[in-house]
Amino acid sequence: MQQLFDAALFGSTLRIMTPILLAALGGALCSRVGLFNVGLEGLVLIGAFSAIVGNYLFGNVLLAVIFSIIIVMLFSALFAFISINLKANAIVVGISLNFLAAGLTTFALRAIFDVKGAYYDKDMKGLPKWDIPLIKDIPWVGDVFSGHSPLIYLGILIVIGLQFYLFKSVSGFRLRSVGENPVAAQSIGIKVRGIQYGAVLMCGVLCALAGAQLSLGQVTMFTEGMTAGRGFIALVATMLGQANPLGVMGSSVLFGFMEAFSIRLQGFTLPTHFTQMLPYIVTLVAMFFFKDRTYQQDALKAGGSSR
Repeated sequence: MQQLFDAALFGSTLRIMTPILLAALGGALCSRVGLFNVGLEGLVLIGAFSAIVGNYLFGNVLLAVIFSIIIVMLFSALFAFISINLKANAIVVGISLNFLAAGLTTFALRAIFDVKGAYYDKDMKGLPKWDIPLIKDIPWVGDVFSGHSPLIYLGILIVIGLQFYLFKSVSGFRLRSVGENPVAAQSIGIKVRGIQYGAVLMCGVLCALAGAQLSLGQVTMFTEGMTAGRGFIALVATMLGQANPLGVMGSSVLFGFMEAFSIRLQGFTLPTHFTQMLPYIVTLVAMFFFKDRTYQQDALKAGGSSR
């Protein structure tokens, strides 16, 4: 049992849950302004691919992450324009974005790198690993919390910042009012569309960071469909966490732990196909406990009532 639940398992949980957490926080922002963004999977996939392309072009990890953010923000702006200005159903737009991302990254992989399936360069450097002073010397705790990429620590800081922003700041109250009652918000002079655009673009930034963590923070390569449903799991984490940053983090830790646990079970001669199902089984089970009608009504505003 001690070999099963050791420090390495919980350290892996932090690494695995970060892309889910960042994407789920983006989904939470969209939800708070009345847009149910099911395109998280596509945005994270584009972020992962563009991070590799940025690293290939500039040879610098920081510039690669910035390049990824810019590219994903463009696709987020496209989602926002179609959903907000053209008043299309945001769910349909998000699904279309997922298909677009899958096809576009596959095509671009062959067009840019002239390879099929995956791109890997042994000379490409990924995100650095940071050792936290003092903490790294503490037994067990140092093994869990130290030696991770900067995006993992940034994700935790973003949770704290968003929690304060949404529930303690004036602009956060305005953002929430847009999703709760856009007509009332507009009647008191709040620019509903502007806030919705800002939330969707910020969602793009977070999904780009999630993708960069996948392709540069964990494996330093890109494979077709490497998100493997993490965007959809992030969507469930958003719903399970009630679009509350702390709740979203709790859900993301749960899903990250189950995926890390499934990988660990593969070392105990359990069938690989069975262990790979565990995170998705937990996702389905979690949905059975999701009964908040208020959030579901907010999500349905994506059909047009929020605009």
